[in-house]
Amino acid sequence: QEQLVESGGGLVQAGGSLRLSCVASGRTFRSDNMGWFRQTPGKERESVAAIGWTGNIIYYADAVKGRFFISRDDAKNTVYLQMNSLKPEDTAIYYCAADHDGMGGREEGEYDNWGQGTQVTVSS
Repeated sequence: QEQLVESGGGLVQAGGSLRLSCVASGRTFRSDNMGWFRQTPGKERESVAAIGWTGNIIYYADAVKGRFFISRDDAKNTVYLQMNSLKPEDTAIYYCAADHDGMGGREEGEYDNWGQGTQVTVSS
């Protein structure tokens, strides 16, 4: 059973940076597409970024383009989300997800396994 564990969330002032990490265990990581999603209370979970198993960037949400950067280190079974120039509207619980087919990207339904989430709070 694959397990995904996110870390790196916290409280930061607007304009600051955070780097989220998601460590995968329990299955072969290198063949999975990986995604980051976020959710705020009362809203649907939305895709933030996705990276393919070859390291190709699949997707960035328009709201984060040029500020957030997704990457992966297969040797460490870890996917990262570097978040720069943070804004209060980036406040959310951030989840990483794994797509075992290696074909999915931005749609929540394409992902097979999810982490528990990490809270990011950006103060103004």
